[in-house]
Amino acid sequence: MVSFSRSVFLPVTNLCRNRCSYCGFRRNPEDGAWFLSEEEVLELARQGKEHGCSEALFTLGERPEIYDKAKERLDEWGHSSTVDYLEDLCKRVLDLGLFPHVNPGILERRELDKLKEWSASMGLMLESAAELPVHDESPGKDPNLRLKTIAEAGKLKIPFTTGLLVGIGESRKERTEALLKIRDLDRRYGHIQEVIIQPFAPKSGTPMSNAPPPPVSKILSTVKEARRLMPEMNIQVPPNLTDNDNVINFLRAGANDLGGISSLTPDFINPENLWPSVRELRGILEPNGFKLRERLPIYPEFVSDDRFMSVEIRSKIRKMTDEDGYRRVPS
Repeated sequence: MVSFSRSVFLPVTNLCRNRCSYCGFRRNPEDGAWFLSEEEVLELARQGKEHGCSEALFTLGERPEIYDKAKERLDEWGHSSTVDYLEDLCKRVLDLGLFPHVNPGILERRELDKLKEWSASMGLMLESAAELPVHDESPGKDPNLRLKTIAEAGKLKIPFTTGLLVGIGESRKERTEALLKIRDLDRRYGHIQEVIIQPFAPKSGTPMSNAPPPPVSKILSTVKEARRLMPEMNIQVPPNLTDNDNVINFLRAGANDLGGISSLTPDFINPENLWPSVRELRGILEPNGFKLRERLPIYPEFVSDDRFMSVEIRSKIRKMTDEDGYRRVPS
């Protein structure tokens, strides 16, 4: 069984306090930055609903309000912080019949608790448990701070996505150490629903624009190691960051999920890497013995556990899932 979700990407803002050497999404206030209004976000969400999406993937930079431009927009809209604005957006999107999955970066416990009420799941890529030169100008990429956020999410019983970014200067030993830290947090709190093994993809105009992407063998070995260390975990490899032949190889190595796939919006973090269609993926997977099945942004094993859903989320999720916790197929 290989799972995926139908997703619409909602790129709230590309303002970010971090300056990662590989990131092509982030922009400065005076150089291509945006901060979408509620109307803009909801219009994109409505289109996603019309395209059959269940997941509203909120993509945004971390703590954008360090910039005056962001603070001015938030003040204009009557919000004291990006998290407050995001909470309002999640409420509105949930009313449309989509389930928010939010990725706002490092958060405090009270912020996580606030967003849990209106989100089906949340995420924060660990990327690496080692301090790397690519993060020298990124205070939010301190691995200890990111691990703390993931732990706080566990204490609050938030279904959580995390993972590794492979090929940004880390060693094989450091990748294993990162996987072990993720495993330890999940053993303690039981809240991690998937681990993404994401290959670095060079972006023009960034300090790492000429750096080579990691070889397929490195991704394969990391998937195998993740599966060895976490036999029951959902392991995801994004299908738009590899070619079709390697999708099968990654699944045979232990991956079992392909993440959010959109027929409407690009992957705003990797816009040059187009999504394969669900039909195309089925045509690749089924002849090789893999069945593709659609899930919601909360994984099936969490759907039956009330601790991992707020009252606002729970009733809506249960109406859209079958007895196995996957998205219900209309009769």
